[in-house]
Formats: sequence, C-alpha cells, structure tokens
Amino acid sequence: MSTQTQERRLTIGEAADATGLSIDTLRYYEKSGLIPNRPDRSASGQRRYGDRDLRWIGTLVMLRRTGMPIREMRRFVDLYAVDGSEPERLRILCEHRQAVLEQLREVQTHLAAIDRKIEFYEEKVSST
Repeated sequence: MSTQTQERRLTIGEAADATGLSIDTLRYYEKSGLIPNRPDRSASGQRRYGDRDLRWIGTLVMLRRTGMPIREMRRFVDLYAVDGSEPERLRILCEHRQAVLEQLREVQTHLAAIDRKIEFYEEKVSST
C-alpha cells in the first residue's frame, strides 16, 4: 500500500473544520490560486484534502492571521512554483516578520495601557 493511499482524505467540510476556515474561504483560496496543487477529487467529484494540502493551508492561515495581504500571499505562492525563487520567498517572509514584530510591539504597548487601567480601577474598587 502506497503512502498516498494511506493518507487521510478529508472532504471540504472536514478540511474546513480541521483548518478553522470556512468552506467558502477554502474555495476562494483555490480559485485565487493560493492552493497551488488542487486537491484530489473523489469519483463523485468532491474535493478530497490530504495531509500535504492541510499543511499548505495551515501556512496560508498563519500568513493571513498574522496580517499578510492576500496579494502578497499570492506572490509567495506564485514564487513557490519557480525553481530558484527561494531568495525572493525568503525576502517576503522576512519583510512579513518585520511587520508582525511591529504589530506585536504596538499590541504590547496597548496591553500595558490596559494593565495600567485595570490596576487603577482595582485600587478604586478595593478602597471603597
């Protein structure tokens, strides 16, 4: 038995549940070319997502949830199919990392302000 036949094959609904995306988002990602290798189809024509598909979608989820614009994700995916494009893919990821670090610093600043407000109100409440 080959590895391919042992691999789990999820329906689009199961893949949506497994990745935290909606079915519509998975379809959009496919139509947009963000999933470079289209999922296999069953005899009835239903999509069947394998482990490799789910890992790739997991990468897309991570990039999107950390704020990478769809157009930049599409650029990354387009480069994925090009031999020798590793330096450009690395550049995209490094730039995105910098953007995420900037967002993180901003969120930490806001969190510190919230903590100060909580401390202020805890003192007010405990003194009454």
